[in-house]
Amino acid sequence: MVAGIILAAGRSTRMGRSKALLTAPDGRTFVARLAETLCEGGVDAPVVVGRADDVALRAEVEEIGCGVRLVVNADADEGGQLSSLLEGMREVDRPGVRAMMVVPVDAPLVTADTIATLIAAFSSTGASIVRARHQGWNGHPVIFSRATFDELRRADPEVGAKAVLRAHQGAIVNVDVDDAGVVGDVDTPEDYRKLFGS
Repeated sequence: MVAGIILAAGRSTRMGRSKALLTAPDGRTFVARLAETLCEGGVDAPVVVGRADDVALRAEVEEIGCGVRLVVNADADEGGQLSSLLEGMREVDRPGVRAMMVVPVDAPLVTADTIATLIAAFSSTGASIVRARHQGWNGHPVIFSRATFDELRRADPEVGAKAVLRAHQGAIVNVDVDDAGVVGDVDTPEDYRKLFGS
């Protein structure tokens, strides 16, 4: 089984408002769209890692369904994105979980087909890391196999999961997909306008 983790504990300072609660053209929030996409693609009951004080995110996650639940990262400010990944990993690391798929909430346009393709690539290769790629650009989601979990726990918080990606550079299975959503990060209002036109 591949577990899913959506990272949504950042303060969204460049955006000026919660990225998780921004609305995509289909009317769904970024977090709802991503969670439902993970479920449709074959991820079992993904978790959303958020902040303890993010009441609006908690309320949104409770409405999503498909077993999605919120995990609180009390160390989000000090620990950065790696601390959110590790908090999510603590929640999903249980018997039967062979890997975890990690995606930031600011990549809302990833498709369910891409999710399924990545899971299939992991299942067929057993690679330590499987990563989405579009037109030569590395993107999200990234699947980390159980073999990397201890390395992630020991990673330098300043470098984060990139340290583990670098350590496995030669063994990463990059999966080319016809899905621009894997590289469509939304960090600023300008990014939002470029993607959605308003």
